[in-house]
Amino acid sequence: MASSSSSLTTGRRTGSKLKSMKLLEVLNALEEEESGQSREEIFIAPPNNASGDFTDEDSGDEDGRRGTHLPGNVLHAFVVPEDSGTGEEDDDLQLQPAMKKQKAAVEPQHVWTKRDICPDFTSWTASDPHMEDLKSQELSPVGLFELFFDEGTINFIVNETNRYAWQKNVNLGLTAQELKCVLGILILSGYISYPRRRMFWETSPDSHHHLVADAIRRDRFELIFSYLHFADNNELDESDRFAKVRPLIVRMNYNFQKHAPLEEFYSFGESMCEYFGHRGSKRLPAGKPVRLGYKIWCGTTSRGYLVWFEPSQGTLFTKPDRGLDLGGSMVVKFVDALQTRGCLPYHIFFDKVFTSVKLMSILRKKGVKATGTVREYRTERCRLKDPKELKRMKRGSFDYKVDESEEIIVCRWHDSSVVNICSNAVGIEPAGLTSHHSGAAKTQAQVHQPSLLRLYQEKVGGVGRMDQNIAKYKVKIRGMKWYSSFIGYVIDAALNNAWQLHRICCQDAQVDLLAFRRYVACVYLESNADTSSQGRRSRRLETESRFDMIGHWIIHQDKRTRCALCHSQTNTRCEKCQKGVHAKCFRAYHIR
Repeated sequence: MASSSSSLTTGRRTGSKLKSMKLLEVLNALEEEESGQSREEIFIAPPNNASGDFTDEDSGDEDGRRGTHLPGNVLHAFVVPEDSGTGEEDDDLQLQPAMKKQKAAVEPQHVWTKRDICPDFTSWTASDPHMEDLKSQELSPVGLFELFFDEGTINFIVNETNRYAWQKNVNLGLTAQELKCVLGILILSGYISYPRRRMFWETSPDSHHHLVADAIRRDRFELIFSYLHFADNNELDESDRFAKVRPLIVRMNYNFQKHAPLEEFYSFGESMCEYFGHRGSKRLPAGKPVRLGYKIWCGTTSRGYLVWFEPSQGTLFTKPDRGLDLGGSMVVKFVDALQTRGCLPYHIFFDKVFTSVKLMSILRKKGVKATGTVREYRTERCRLKDPKELKRMKRGSFDYKVDESEEIIVCRWHDSSVVNICSNAVGIEPAGLTSHHSGAAKTQAQVHQPSLLRLYQEKVGGVGRMDQNIAKYKVKIRGMKWYSSFIGYVIDAALNNAWQLHRICCQDAQVDLLAFRRYVACVYLESNADTSSQGRRSRRLETESRFDMIGHWIIHQDKRTRCALCHSQTNTRCEKCQKGVHAKCFRAYHIR
């Protein structure tokens, strides 16, 4: 790709016009806004012709072209005001005349009454036999990670990468063993990172990493990484901006749902896959949350296991349905994915970006419970006490009404601010008390809190917990293809899910997220290292990993081998050392 200045298409709504701006101009415009204005965020969309062959080209040396010098037809930024819902509703109305007619249609009248809700959902009684089966298998961290990057997924990536290299007249000959080495290096970069990835292979004592250098040659890694591919270029859907990675998304969603814990409570929200390009020399003002990257719709358990995800493409490529906006339509798609495991009374929590009385009604008809904060203009003219009047009352005061026909409650509660919340399943009673910190008096005060507020605060944070886990040790090696950071996000999400299953299945021998990732990276690099060269084999320091006391797990093996300590026959081995060893000899073998 020829070097040029980065020109980004900005989807900021000024009437009906879309303005083309440079990324630095977008950030400057946000910085110059008055502090009283609504908060905004930036997200990157793939290019309009993302299925074109040019988007596969890799820049080669990572120290060459920077993110801000990519051509403007590769990156598209959208500035979305926080109070605009999904940020795409008005554009959708301008571009779809049929939606105008639908909006103009007569909406059903809602009759609001001052009473508590009377939900008619069945109680949660479902069990999870699949999770019990996983517990009985006692899988190691690698075994849990390979529930998602399974043999079929690995072979698929190998075949597509070799196909793409062959189309470029390169005989790559990638194997599953080499691909696992590449994955191991990407995972390791999350907790050991260098300014340049080639420093892993340098012979300098301050940077050389023997685990990486002994696993795969530097030039071989660079060649594989530059041709890494996830779809057949001859069968791409031009209407899908993420067609280059769509097969991987489908496979990951299938595996995530297949092994997801079957729970009653789920969270839905937005996640951001960070864009790694430089954003210019100017610093962003404190307190102004401008984030740059791909926006991803995510459905998670309350603990942060990612069940379903879909990258946002805007309303030009994703058409809202059922009279909902784009965010509401994504919630319905997540619910449809959940119901493939059975039409159970799931309870979904989301924030005001998604909530509307219409969405609550649709989910109620599907037999799904839902609770979320809501903007006042989406409450279908539910007349509650004015926020100014409520603020003059004592903290903990609230007002509420129920739609007689739909059995949907809208509640307005006064705490540190006035909050609107809507639910089709949980009401006011039993109301409880919650602690409120008074800054002026420096005391803790007890204030009344409706039941639906208390449950919402307990269960809504699943997407945030997942984001927190991913951000700790996320993959830092990146290429210049527009989807390279997205691939790192998928790997991080799979590791987060594997760790969540580890916490459920291994109650007695849990490890933290860092130790979990280190174990997977070490096993992948040591077990799949290229030992074809005598010189390379002599450099491997086997004893160092044997006695490092990090990530050694005893697993069953089908073929009996000699125990490395007592030399008698055994059907167990150390997964990291790849040596046969009895359970009784396991500790002695790993201690000097």
